[in-house]
Amino acid sequence: MALPTVKLTHGIHAIHLFYRIDRVRWSQLSPEESQKTREKLEALCAANANASSPSLRTYANVGGKADLAFFILAQELGQAGQIHRDLEACFPAGTLIPVYNYLSVTELSEYTPTEEDHLKMLEQEKLVPGSEEHEKRLGELRKRMADYEHYRLYPELPDWEVMGFYPMSKRRSGNDNWYVLDLATRKKLMGGHARVGRKYAGRISQLITGSTGLDDWEWGVTLVAHQVDAMKEIVYEMRFDDVSARYGEFGPFYINLRLHPADLWQHLHL
Repeated sequence: MALPTVKLTHGIHAIHLFYRIDRVRWSQLSPEESQKTREKLEALCAANANASSPSLRTYANVGGKADLAFFILAQELGQAGQIHRDLEACFPAGTLIPVYNYLSVTELSEYTPTEEDHLKMLEQEKLVPGSEEHEKRLGELRKRMADYEHYRLYPELPDWEVMGFYPMSKRRSGNDNWYVLDLATRKKLMGGHARVGRKYAGRISQLITGSTGLDDWEWGVTLVAHQVDAMKEIVYEMRFDDVSARYGEFGPFYINLRLHPADLWQHLHL
């Protein structure tokens, strides 16, 4: 069966999946069935081990909300869905219990600096338009923006030890309705929000994916880090920013350890 080819104009699809293991059903498996399941999962991961997409990463959830977590990136919607179904098919019937799932897509922020913003910045730096220094600086800004846009649309997240995920939306309530603010105000607020995030470069790598009209929240936030204190600190600090303090609504948080299938089996005693 050939699935329809469904691509985005720009960007790729993301799926976050969380499951429990049915321990009673699992206890009925033979050691050979458990090993065969692990080998199938290893093969699927090896077939989708690209830096950007298609990609499948496996995790152990920490904290008890789930046992297993999976993060899928794929250019085609059908490809993302097929990896999802192939993943479930690795496991014997009845052993996986879905806990939470989230569908989103990579996208560019509407608050991304424009060419006009760059020119205003150079004006503030008192660079003369057309001068060699002006053109060099403008070229640097354009390259930085092109690199940023490519990362947002076709991310290559570092394969660090911890992955955190949570969904969020902008509040639409009374005087705290994000969507009645004009673009200039929203852009200014998001600029301050972004400055906080940049302080954590090297400690946190972040991917914001859009899900308006695709899932129950408006964005999915994926954070990868070496330590959970970095995740705690960035979320805490951002909550003092108006973007979060007045306009942020947050869903459940999932913290996960990056483990390849063989390590997952050992960790979960499978």
